[in-house]
Amino acid sequence: MANVIDDATIDYVGILAKLELSDEEKEQAKKDMASMLDYIDMLNELDTDGVEPMSHVFPVNNVFREDVVVNGDDRDNILANAPEEKDGSFMVPKTVE
Repeated sequence: MANVIDDATIDYVGILAKLELSDEEKEQAKKDMASMLDYIDMLNELDTDGVEPMSHVFPVNNVFREDVVVNGDDRDNILANAPEEKDGSFMVPKTVE
C-alpha cells in the first residue's frame, strides 16, 4: 500500500460525515481509504491519450421536445365551457375582500 491514511485524516472525515467511530472502525476505515486511493493510483497509470472526455458513461441526449404551440389561438372554444367570461377571460367569484 503506497497510500497511508493517518488518524488525523480519519478523525477529520468522521467529523465531516458526522460519524462517531470506534477504534476498530477507525482502523478499518483507514485500510478501506488506503485501498481506494491505491485503486485510484492504479487508474492513473492507464493511457488515456486520444480518449475523449465524457460527462456520463451512457450517451445522454436531450429528451425534451421543442416547445411548439399547436393550439394557441383557440380562445373561443376554451371560453365556450366557461360559466362566465369577460373580455376574453374567465370570470370567477371574488375570493379576497
